[in-house]
Amino acid sequence: MKRTDFRHLEPLRVRWAEIDAQGIVFNGHYLTYLDTAVSGYWRALAMPYAETMKSLGGDLYVRRATLDYRGSARYDDRLDIGIRCREFGNSSMKVDGAVFHGEHMLVQAEMVYVFADPATQSPQPVPDALRGLIHDFEAGQPVVDITLGSWAEHGQAATAIRREVFVEEQHIPADMEWDSADASCLHALARNRFGLPLATGRLLEHVPGVAKIGRMAVRRSMRGGQIGRLVLDALMTQAKQQGYREVLLHAQLSAENFYLRAGFQRRGEPFEEAGIGHVEMVRAI
Repeated sequence: MKRTDFRHLEPLRVRWAEIDAQGIVFNGHYLTYLDTAVSGYWRALAMPYAETMKSLGGDLYVRRATLDYRGSARYDDRLDIGIRCREFGNSSMKVDGAVFHGEHMLVQAEMVYVFADPATQSPQPVPDALRGLIHDFEAGQPVVDITLGSWAEHGQAATAIRREVFVEEQHIPADMEWDSADASCLHALARNRFGLPLATGRLLEHVPGVAKIGRMAVRRSMRGGQIGRLVLDALMTQAKQQGYREVLLHAQLSAENFYLRAGFQRRGEPFEEAGIGHVEMVRAI
């Protein structure tokens, strides 16, 4: 197998605690690497795992895992763990895994998962919705839908995401999170194939010719899966279509690199907003 055989590659870095007396990664840790990469695979599918499995009425259990060791990883190596779903049975799915150091494959794996009732662990047919999602992902199809609309259209879903991220996770007072601008903003909403809202953001006019993007929020389990970038790009496209020449936003300092990668530049010194460090960032369009 080659790196190009995998649509999903999960980056990992070998830690000191994973090295054995031979100075190489202990063989059992590769199972942990693969399991971590499988979690990343669900994220790439825009699928919050526990929530989705509950809605499907089952869960996935490992029936068999076979590893073929061909090389050794060492401390501080940067690895990429490839995961792909290759084949479905009635209640099972075969998953290929591979551990790469650069272009060199160190470990090849085959895992069999069984979809089963969580209470009895008795096998059940793999739901068609899950099969379809995985088939489309492996075929290169998008798995997230971005829609733009009014607060009346998206407010309920956007409220739930923003409450989860800003109020519950970041402890921003609820009375600071909601404002009158929501009613007149254009809101973006990302949903997965199961219709579950995953991320949101809004666009409004700052001053003539300059738009402002705000309230960008992605559910914690979905971060790192490019969903936030899809929302941002949709809002940027809309700002351009509306004739704005520049977009600004107030980025939390922890998210500054995310916006830098999207072409924004810092303007001015950091400041505090709602008790959290922010910086103003701008991008011409």
